[in-house]
Amino acid sequence: MALITSQEVADRLTAYLHHEWKLEELVDWAEQSMMEGELEREHHDTLRDIMARLGVADVKAFGLTWEDCEGFLERLGYTVRVEVSVQ
Repeated sequence: MALITSQEVADRLTAYLHHEWKLEELVDWAEQSMMEGELEREHHDTLRDIMARLGVADVKAFGLTWEDCEGFLERLGYTVRVEVSVQ
């Protein structure tokens, strides 16, 4: 049984925001992790809430916005900054 840590969730969300993961991949990962993994005890409730929300992000009624991701990362102790550059 894999341990799901706040660092791992933050990494997955960051990969999604960087367009390295598609929404469907993030949702699949969240669903599989919730069924097969164990949540880090220190942040159990926060991780449970975030993972449950990610698991339904592909449902139109829920979706996943930038603000959602930012809020999840902040709950995990991260600060989100955006950098814009000329291509």
